[in-house]
Amino acid sequence: MRYYVDCSAKRPGMGDAAHPFQTIQAAAEIAMPGDEVLVAPGIYREYVNPKHAGTKEKPIVYRSEKRRGAVITGAELLTGWQQAEGHPGVYTVRVKNSVFGAYNPYTTRVSGDWFVGTIIAHTGDVYLNHQSMYEVTEKEKVFSPVRSAASWDPDFSVFVWYAEQDKERDETVFFANFHEIDPNNACVECSVRRNCFLPDQTGISNITLEGFVIREAATQWAPPTAYQDGMVGPHWSKGWVIKDCEIAESKCSGISLGKVLQPENDNKWLKEKTKDGTQTERDCILKASYEGWDKEHVGSHHILLCDIHDCGQTGIVGHLGGVFSVIEDNRIFRINVKKNLAGAEIGGIKMHAAIDCIFRRNVIHHCTRGIWLDWQAQGTRVTQNLFFENTWPKDVPMPGGENAAVLFRGLGEDLFVEVSHGPTLVDNNLFLSVRSVKFASQGGAFVHNLFAGSLTCIGTGTDNGAVGIPSQRYTPYHEKHGTRVAGFMTILHGDVRFYSNVFVQTKIPEIFHQMQVCVATAEDPRARMWDTMNFDAGTFVYNGYPTEEEWKKQFEGYCGMGAESGYPNRYYTHLPVWASGNVYFGGAKPWENEKDPVVVTRAPRLALTEQNGRYVLDTDLYEEVERVSVGTISTETLGQAFEPEERFENPDGSDIVFDADCVGAHRGLWTIPGPFAGKEEAEEPLF
Repeated sequence: MRYYVDCSAKRPGMGDAAHPFQTIQAAAEIAMPGDEVLVAPGIYREYVNPKHAGTKEKPIVYRSEKRRGAVITGAELLTGWQQAEGHPGVYTVRVKNSVFGAYNPYTTRVSGDWFVGTIIAHTGDVYLNHQSMYEVTEKEKVFSPVRSAASWDPDFSVFVWYAEQDKERDETVFFANFHEIDPNNACVECSVRRNCFLPDQTGISNITLEGFVIREAATQWAPPTAYQDGMVGPHWSKGWVIKDCEIAESKCSGISLGKVLQPENDNKWLKEKTKDGTQTERDCILKASYEGWDKEHVGSHHILLCDIHDCGQTGIVGHLGGVFSVIEDNRIFRINVKKNLAGAEIGGIKMHAAIDCIFRRNVIHHCTRGIWLDWQAQGTRVTQNLFFENTWPKDVPMPGGENAAVLFRGLGEDLFVEVSHGPTLVDNNLFLSVRSVKFASQGGAFVHNLFAGSLTCIGTGTDNGAVGIPSQRYTPYHEKHGTRVAGFMTILHGDVRFYSNVFVQTKIPEIFHQMQVCVATAEDPRARMWDTMNFDAGTFVYNGYPTEEEWKKQFEGYCGMGAESGYPNRYYTHLPVWASGNVYFGGAKPWENEKDPVVVTRAPRLALTEQNGRYVLDTDLYEEVERVSVGTISTETLGQAFEPEERFENPDGSDIVFDADCVGAHRGLWTIPGPFAGKEEAEEPLF
């Protein structure tokens, strides 16, 4: 059955082509497995709450009739602005609170576990021509806005708004500085709804959403220990496809693949404060295991060909509910671009428990952090992605409160893998930010990547931050290709492989040197517990870690009981490192035990440009790299991650052979390091 929707219809119809529904929700009330909801171009100011699940063979499909012609928005127009007397450019308008119903975004603060509570923000926003303005915390700041030094878009940061409550009239009063723009001659909106397309019930599986623009919702902070909010999401179900959509301007998160509500443990750390957040997260995981968290009921989603941008917390967020998913061919950019939200849950993609997830051929840029895989990145593969400018803006000073900025906002990097036991496979990627990978984990394999930045947080960042008291984070690992918890262990570090990568030392901007000094001299010792602040490229950060032979020697002749001798700490020392076939340019340094590293002293040319929506890498790396031949790397080469005893393999258990490069070209018999099969492939446009 096909149902038609057209917001421009003169009267509500029955859903056929001649008499379409006026709202998408009208179709969502009755659509059943195998049905298609075809939506005409227009702006749909509604919250769509799908009522029925599809099946794997017969999903329910919601499709924009014209690609990105149908817009689902959580905002309403703000009209009738009046100029504030004596303040050119400043206008005010009133809204009846009845418009918001039970959820008023202008009395609801952004809050939750791991949110930096010193930042005061409402979940609502005001938008000028579909771009969110900057909220200020005092009315006077509307009259004299200050340009934000931290924003990636400082020129727009002076377009500010403030909201207050008139309790007697039960109204929200807005004040906004539009400068030379007359808001009555522009499109000015405020977010009214919390979500745009997300079922309020769990188990609404096998939904396809294709070709829509979805924007401007008043979403709440989405930590792993709470119900995870998003403008769009499956809400604890299975088999959603989100395809070719533009997802933009969520206050916090764009797409949520995340956690179901557990009322007795929802933001428990924030609310009760007596149990550490790490422990409440462990509680969440085990409770979910008893309540249907498995492959039959949850996960296996597919997000592809989407443009996801200008969200305050994450482009895509998920804990537990995103398992077995594929996220590919998306462009994710301008996430946390304002720097007006802060906390430990920010990134282009922030996924906890990305078990058997694949992140493939995405372009991720201008985010505070690119991809953050936190806990349980087991069977996770990050492959053929392009990352750049995922860090603090290079040309602006760090704002006041330097130590707090380092501790809670962070410098950012392309990829962060935190307290995971692996196996986490990272191959054929281009890491072009100042910091490539933050790896406070073990059980990793890095194959055929280009690192134009540093590896950081090696050997640290895995404790909870208590001062003078041990506070190790014990995190779970799972059965192979499943969700059942197999055990818990702290991070020993090491258990990492580097094969056939290219490392380039690039020039470090002055702002990062300032932050490095800030951390080194900070009075709070926790500043050095969370990050080594390394900016030097190469695998040398693993100097002091054992080879496999050295590590195994600790256990020779040990019977497992009786008096200790020789190696009393054998079960708690660093795990081994493997490295081979890597090339180091411009001062990048190899691991001390690497066999036959290729070291090139010159600094290569390395520049990324955009041409007609595609990216081209201008480099002379391959003048040297093409002379280096390495063997073909495969699952057999990589072995298995130590703690879960799982191989670096496909989700179905089959072997991986790294015989294709980042653009899919076959490597051939003369296999060279780095993400490209050869110089010719490196000169072609990417993605």
